[in-house]
Amino acid sequence: MSSGKKMWSAALLATAMLAVTAACGSGGESVDGKVKLRFSYWGSDARQKMTEEAIKKFEAKNPTIDVEGEFSDFGSYYESLSTKVAANDSPDVITLEIRGLREYADRGTLADLASKVNTADIDAKVLATGAIDGKQYAIPTGVNAWSLVVDPAAVESAGQKLPDDTKWTWDDWVDLSAKITDKSGGKVFGTQQAFNPAFLQIFAAQRGEPFYNGNKVGVSPDTLKAWWAVMQNLIKTKGSPDAAKTSEIGAQSVDQSLFATGNGAMGMWWSNQLGAINKASGKEVDLLRMPKAPGATTGGMFLQPAMFYTASSKSEHAAEAAKFIDFMINDPEAGQIILSDRGLPASSKVLAAVREKLPATDKKTLDFLDKVKGELADPPAAPPKGASAMEDILTRYSEEVLFGRMTPDDAAQKFITEANAAIAG
Repeated sequence: MSSGKKMWSAALLATAMLAVTAACGSGGESVDGKVKLRFSYWGSDARQKMTEEAIKKFEAKNPTIDVEGEFSDFGSYYESLSTKVAANDSPDVITLEIRGLREYADRGTLADLASKVNTADIDAKVLATGAIDGKQYAIPTGVNAWSLVVDPAAVESAGQKLPDDTKWTWDDWVDLSAKITDKSGGKVFGTQQAFNPAFLQIFAAQRGEPFYNGNKVGVSPDTLKAWWAVMQNLIKTKGSPDAAKTSEIGAQSVDQSLFATGNGAMGMWWSNQLGAINKASGKEVDLLRMPKAPGATTGGMFLQPAMFYTASSKSEHAAEAAKFIDFMINDPEAGQIILSDRGLPASSKVLAAVREKLPATDKKTLDFLDKVKGELADPPAAPPKGASAMEDILTRYSEEVLFGRMTPDDAAQKFITEANAAIAG
């Protein structure tokens, strides 16, 4: 109770303080007369370091502009951003995920960047994910795909062979996971579970269902129950940790994953996280195609922008904000600093310029995406307003099922009802 009151008090105080300064709007001028841009983004310490380096490069090329990075961890990013926007104190350049794009566009927060940023070298289908109602509100930084990550050495140490990922099924994944756990004497779990909506989106696509159908969830109760059955089988066969451990590690970053502690052989993440997983685990990990339902005509995997750069519609320095975004997207020198941290570069020219300088793990990611490119579905459009809550809703009902507190039938109906309410618009 006490901590909750303190959080509310702090939030209200922050909003009040921001409201006092709202007359200044975003941006402004530095004491030396330079234009000052504010740029909000989230991530790790490594991302902050490389971003600051890229900002210095931009400022060297544009001596009349100062860029002030507003950095936070992911957990607090959107709460802080929402407070700033509500107080009319939005940063000039804002980093967003696709699931929050429509929400901020519909608020009138974002500027139309069409013709203001060079997008000639970005794949048209990828670029289209940043457009809403004919306006280009967002420029994709790079692309990735939700994939299965595997530690080949852990698989082989358990006396197992890597699967033929062009043919394997969900049952094959469960069976391999169980064998790895068993052969390792329980020291290494076959897999770590995930509740990310991208996982369910792939699973549903294999059954001919979209995740979203307009402003409603397109996933049927039967598909949800089948998805949860895979998770239940993993726990039952000990292919994954039990519900309590699954819930615990699911709420943590890659640094606390089973890979990082040497206790896992497989898991699911976005492909641009391969480098972070490699570093956390101290091992060479690889990417595999997601398993497939028997008889499925599609694997369901898809490309998605890792994140977007957007500009505030209230910025006093719209031209300078667009110039900074253009630099971050299109300048090879920026690309050589950032590499694949924000996904493999969306600009084909920048990707070509940095390809040979990518770390070995990032080259592995690029080779994997090149290999599966012909199988990937088109990048999905921005989801409905309210989709940013979807992962939390899906995780909550998944845990209710895995802990046995709710039947799959009941959970499926309640998930669909709550999810539809969240995205009703």
